[in-house]
Amino acid sequence: MTAIPIARSAAPARLVASFPSSRVTAPPGSPASADLPGAAAAAGAVAADPEVLNRRAALAAYATETAACSRCRLASGRTQVVFGVGNPDADLLFVGEAPGFHEDQQGYPFVGQAGKLLDKLLQGIGLTRDDVYIANVIKCRPPGNRDPQPDEIEACEAHLFRQIELIEPKLIATLGNFATKLLSGKPHGITRVHGRQQETTLGGRSVTLYPLYHPAAALYTPAMLRTLEDDFRRIPELLAEETGVAAQVIQFPTAVPQAPLSAAEQLGLF
Repeated sequence: MTAIPIARSAAPARLVASFPSSRVTAPPGSPASADLPGAAAAAGAVAADPEVLNRRAALAAYATETAACSRCRLASGRTQVVFGVGNPDADLLFVGEAPGFHEDQQGYPFVGQAGKLLDKLLQGIGLTRDDVYIANVIKCRPPGNRDPQPDEIEACEAHLFRQIELIEPKLIATLGNFATKLLSGKPHGITRVHGRQQETTLGGRSVTLYPLYHPAAALYTPAMLRTLEDDFRRIPELLAEETGVAAQVIQFPTAVPQAPLSAAEQLGLF
C-alpha cells in the first residue's frame, strides 16, 4: 500500500515511510524517525515552521474561546462544547451533524456506536483518527438528539467555518444531510449526492467536498453500510488527486458492526 499524505506534520510512524520527507515525517525521537534517513531533521524543520505553529496555536485558542459559547439555546442544556478532535494539520476533515449523548459527556465527536463504525471505516483505508480531523456542524448536543434547528445552525456555523479556515483541509467528507447541505450550499439530500465529489470554496480556499452517509445511519441498514464502505474506498484516490501522490485502495480488514443505536444516540440522518 502506498501511503497518503493526510497530514502536514507529525504523521503516525506507520504512514511516514512513503511520505515525501519535505511534507510529513515522524516526530523527532520516535522509533520511526530513527529508521528514516534525515527524518528527524526534517521533522524538526516542520515542527519549527511558523505557519504550522501559528495554525495549531490559533486552533487551540479558538477551541478555548468556543468552550464558553452562548450564541444559541443549546448552551443552556449542554454538558460541554464538543469542538473537534484529530490532527490540526490534516488534509482530510470529516464533518458530522451534532454531538450525541456520549459526545456531550466526553467532549469528543463520534465516541458512541457510530464512532466505532467510523474508526472501522478509517481502518479499512489505512487511517486512524490521528491522521484526520473530525468536527460537527453543531458543537452542543440538541435535547434528546433531535435535529438541529435552522437558527441553531446559523448561530453555530461560524465555528465550523473558522475551523476549516484554520485547518486548511484539501478534502472535506460531509457525513449526512446537515453537513452536506450546509457546506455545499445546495438543498440536495445525501441519498442523491453521496459518493460524488464536488468543488467549492470555503475559508477563502478551493476545497473538494465528498458527501457520505452518516455512520449512524449505516448501523441500521446493511445495504447502506455496504454503500458507505464503497464510498469510503474512494477517499485514498481523492486524496491522491488533491496531493499529487499516488495511493492504492485497500480492502476493509474486518466486517464493520451493524448494531442498532440506542435511543440516546439516534439522530435525524436521512
